[in-house]
Amino acid sequence: MKLAVKFNLIFAAIFGLGLLATGLIADRFLESRARTQVLDQARLMMETSASVRTYTAEQIRPVLENFQRRDQTFFQQSVPAFAATQMFKYMRANYPEYSYKEAALNPTNPQDRAIEWEADVISMFRNDSAMKEFIGERDTPTGRTLYLAKPFVVTPPCMTCHSKPSVAPAAMVRTYGSNNGFGWKLGEVSSAQIVSVPMAIPVSMARSALLNLMIWLAAASGLSLLLLNVVLSKAVIRPVSQLSQAADEISKGNLDVPEFPVAGKDEVSVLADSFNRMHRSLVKAIKMLEG
Repeated sequence: MKLAVKFNLIFAAIFGLGLLATGLIADRFLESRARTQVLDQARLMMETSASVRTYTAEQIRPVLENFQRRDQTFFQQSVPAFAATQMFKYMRANYPEYSYKEAALNPTNPQDRAIEWEADVISMFRNDSAMKEFIGERDTPTGRTLYLAKPFVVTPPCMTCHSKPSVAPAAMVRTYGSNNGFGWKLGEVSSAQIVSVPMAIPVSMARSALLNLMIWLAAASGLSLLLLNVVLSKAVIRPVSQLSQAADEISKGNLDVPEFPVAGKDEVSVLADSFNRMHRSLVKAIKMLEG
């Protein structure tokens, strides 16, 4: 096996192991980064929903209440939770993978009732008042899902509709009945805002970034290997090959091989200088024997 082939195999093995180690490390890093990016998007959507709630409570509901009292009817658009949920439905046109729900243990609208795992999240917020956010994962029929949840604490404005049926707007009671959404207590956690996204999203983002990274690293490694071959050929392989050919010629009796130019003090130069001395010594010895 030629020296160049051996060097190439060694370099290829080193680059290959380096790429493998880099890929393993980068895979974890990029997946963690993609997960953080998805959570940041979920937090942004959560804050947007909270802003819609505030806007509805402070500006939309006061206007609609006048019409509700006049017409003895109930407008769902006056409910902050309804407004936030509807806004998110429009947002899903651009973010179809995300879902949003204001899950409550005792909601006015039965569609908002918390299912088992959502009720567990609400219980965690109730048991730990210092917890302002919870990030979790769960298995679903469509795969692993990542979710971000925030607690919703009952404030004085909430008691207008959720304390007793006799206090709540009559039109609302007629719409939803008097059995749901009442008996809330001031300061307790009544529900949780939950944004969910499939784990396939951060995993896909990480895989795409990893693929791009590995392509660029492989290209850089290939270019580096090519440059190493050029430098190695000029600095080592070519001089060693010439020395090998000269030694072969001398072994066949051809003593007219020219000396090699010596430049520098590296190992190849030292080898060339030693070869020249050996060549001169051999020529002198042959001449002495012939004389």
